[in-house]
Amino acid sequence: MPQSRNNAGGFAFAVDDWTRLDRFLVLGVEGGSYYATERRLTAENAEAVRRCLHADGPRTVARIVAISEEGRALKNDPAILALAMAAGAASPATRALALAALPRVCRTGTHLFRFADAIGTFRGWGRALRRAVGDWYTAKAPRELAHQLGKYQSRGGWSHQDLLRLCHVRATGSSNAALRWAVGKGLEPGPEDASSPLAILAGYEAAKRAAAPGEVIRLVRKYGLPRECVPTRWLTDPGVWEALLVTMPLAALVRNLATMTRLGLLTPGSTAAARVVSALDDPEGLARSRLHPIALLAALRTYASGRGARGQGVWTPVPEIVDALDGAFYAAFRNAEPTRRRWLLALDVSGSMAWGAIAGIPGLSARDAAAAMALVTAATEADHHVIGFTGRGFSASSAGGSRYRAGAGHGGVEPLSIGPDRRLDDAIRIVSDLPMGPTDCSLPMLYALERKLAADVFVVYTDSETWHGAIHPVEALRRYRDRTGIAAKLIVVGMVSSGFTIADPDDAGMMDVVGFDAAVPQLIGLFAGPEGGT
Repeated sequence: MPQSRNNAGGFAFAVDDWTRLDRFLVLGVEGGSYYATERRLTAENAEAVRRCLHADGPRTVARIVAISEEGRALKNDPAILALAMAAGAASPATRALALAALPRVCRTGTHLFRFADAIGTFRGWGRALRRAVGDWYTAKAPRELAHQLGKYQSRGGWSHQDLLRLCHVRATGSSNAALRWAVGKGLEPGPEDASSPLAILAGYEAAKRAAAPGEVIRLVRKYGLPRECVPTRWLTDPGVWEALLVTMPLAALVRNLATMTRLGLLTPGSTAAARVVSALDDPEGLARSRLHPIALLAALRTYASGRGARGQGVWTPVPEIVDALDGAFYAAFRNAEPTRRRWLLALDVSGSMAWGAIAGIPGLSARDAAAAMALVTAATEADHHVIGFTGRGFSASSAGGSRYRAGAGHGGVEPLSIGPDRRLDDAIRIVSDLPMGPTDCSLPMLYALERKLAADVFVVYTDSETWHGAIHPVEALRRYRDRTGIAAKLIVVGMVSSGFTIADPDDAGMMDVVGFDAAVPQLIGLFAGPEGGT
């Protein structure tokens, strides 16, 4: 396949629109890359989505639904945007499929509000759209409907009241009472029955009238109120948070670790800390939560630092919670069987990898995420070697390994002392401290040749913005194969939603992977095995 000039000015293989669609749905584009702005990447990905819709609308909608439902993306926003585009497609059949998929992609009130915010760009609020949004409400059981109305009351300038009046939604029984409450007509008086489908709404109204923390704690325990139903003035009380913690979903627990620690609820050896550790150590609960591995990685990095990424508050991390977050990150990935192959895990630590943020998470760069993903494979495969590479020799050995400068005018490679015996936040710190340089993705293969390393599988974690070096990565791999007689495979794990890859799509021994989601280590293992790629 011919190569194209990439965003860095070098040459790489342009991925097809279906690969681009997957990259966008899984990775999004928040933060852009060093060579391409967020606005430019957003526009390019939007055009790729449009081309997919034009080529095969049903296939596109099915892909949007699959990636959203499988929890492969850290954020659901790209899937919501793509679904809104599909709902405004030229094909009536595609529009109908997209609207039918609305409750599968927009599973919460927040998702629905984001869809409502996006849809106006692609179509008007005709009868079919109003009916689909109305069905989102009326198809829910009364208790679930009340939960959505109470917990997600408004986001981004939209509220349930706006949508219900726009779509003229009507229901019966308890559902009708919940909808009347959402449009500001109040809640009909009734007994304080925690088993009622409308219990969360009754508890919310009572919490608004509460005059003391003890009363709020009683209401939280009686009605199982989520944090969003507790008035802000009571969210500085440790006792209120202790009550919330009992039934707090795992995703909410992870988001609020810093707050609960700062308020003094989570301390070493405390009952509350033990509850948190138990929740993080529960594999079944972790699977049910659909908590994305990168969300756990971001939580670990922020919580262990003891300081908010935006400078909001400081706290003293509880060691057992840091360890539990580390374990939960590994547990979030689907089990991959060891292949007993020889692995060289190569982390691109060039300047472009430190630019921007993964899924818009402050302080979490592609460099950091690459280190985390490499550790997942290293924890599975006993025979592995981990390196960092850039386009020039490192000026210092920050990783504890011997400095290496490739010969024949090639750039620098450094063995990294990171592996499954090192805690994840320590490994990320090692990679983050490495000096930057330009990108030369041929270096892992050249390094293995010069060091006479036997590698069955090269895994390169990169943004594919390669421009530096005298030889293309594909040619370097072929040279390695020819000189060693090893039918080595190359797996390129994409860290940014760009339109390029260094893997040759026409070579069955090369694979391009969208990084981060829970299925990636298993997919890598299957491809790397003796039968993979043939």
